[in-house]
Amino acid sequence: MTSKTSTYDLYAKQFDRLPSTGPEWLSAFRQRGIDSFSMLGFPTSRKDNERWKYTNLGPLANAAFGYAERPGTVDAGLLKALAPSSDDWVQLVFVDGHYAPEHSTNGHAGNGVVVGRIGDTDGLSLNGVGERLGSLASLESDGFTALNTAFATDGAVVKVSPGGSAPTVQLVYVTTEHGEAIATHPRALVIAGEGSECTVVESYVGVGESTYFTNSVSEIILEDGAQVEHYRLMMDSPNAFHIGSTPVRMAEDSTFNSLSFARGGRVARNGLHVMLDAPGSKCVVGGLYFTYGTQHIDNHIVIDHLKPQTGSDLYFKGILDDRSRAVFSGGVIVHPNAQKSEAYQKDQNLLLSEGARINTKPMLEIYADDIQATHGATAGAVADEAIFYMRSRGIDENTARDLLVHGFAKEIIDRVSLEPLREYLDGLFADGLPGAGAKHSEGGKSRG
Repeated sequence: MTSKTSTYDLYAKQFDRLPSTGPEWLSAFRQRGIDSFSMLGFPTSRKDNERWKYTNLGPLANAAFGYAERPGTVDAGLLKALAPSSDDWVQLVFVDGHYAPEHSTNGHAGNGVVVGRIGDTDGLSLNGVGERLGSLASLESDGFTALNTAFATDGAVVKVSPGGSAPTVQLVYVTTEHGEAIATHPRALVIAGEGSECTVVESYVGVGESTYFTNSVSEIILEDGAQVEHYRLMMDSPNAFHIGSTPVRMAEDSTFNSLSFARGGRVARNGLHVMLDAPGSKCVVGGLYFTYGTQHIDNHIVIDHLKPQTGSDLYFKGILDDRSRAVFSGGVIVHPNAQKSEAYQKDQNLLLSEGARINTKPMLEIYADDIQATHGATAGAVADEAIFYMRSRGIDENTARDLLVHGFAKEIIDRVSLEPLREYLDGLFADGLPGAGAKHSEGGKSRG
């Protein structure tokens, strides 16, 4: 199956078999998605395709992924081992694309906060969600977004009323083992009202080493003075494909802090597009990833300074081992009317083997003359001088190496303000470092 037509036919047949449930506006929305996907397909062309220049989508586009009509079984103990958790968090869980009420604590979270499902006809669908869903994610220009829209039968909504303060909300997407490779299309919408505060954790996890395809879209809208703290964790099966898209629009004096963490996946893409669309809006975007084997992780970050007096700080770190590959594309665009803006970006990478490769492209496009901006990228091995110094103090070579690599990662991990999440990530990345006493692991468990 190599042509765009045959790929479309596969998903079109699955689309036709989906039950026609949910509100009428959602059905129309989904139909627009499948129609758009029929025109776009997947961006597999390597020519004139700058956004995917270093990521080969052929293996994903040519694979046949089924649709799980019924979810697999995940008990509470396994779920706790797969993803971070806290009794203080509100949680929505989706298993193989299906809402799992037995693991979820949704509803009104107090202080004008609503956490629930997109397909809830009696609740959220009548609460302005239909007007906002799809307002940021363009299904006319991106095949993955179009396909996600076609299968958006359900999903998560976090809505905070003006002046509200939400508890931490975690959205957990679990893919279990099936007899065939399956595809899921997680969808989320976060609306932070004027002067509100909320923290959202997205966790994407897989059971075992199965092959599957996760195609996610999360739209985040910040109104005037809103503050959103956002975390995104990709902890997929080593054989999984993951394409993620997160468009964000920011209003006046709003603040968006986002950190992404990635371990796992055969081919993974973290796409983030932040639109600083009013004066005083500021974002801090960071990320940490660890690749091994023949994994490929692609971070594609775009920050648009659309109005004056906006600010952005972009900082990513990567740790690459074996024959793995990584891509970092950081595009910061300061538009002509975005005077007195500040834009900073940095990408640092640590190569633990001679076979690892990083393609890094930090980019600044500046069309205004009264701004402050810097950018840079580095890639290198663990410094021999540092190893020698630590060995001279009685530390063996493997331990010295682990300490240095762990210290490299901790600069990003220490930015996490949620203590349960910070502790989870600290253990997750430490367990996977070479010589750490165990093979590369997921969720603290050996991958064998």
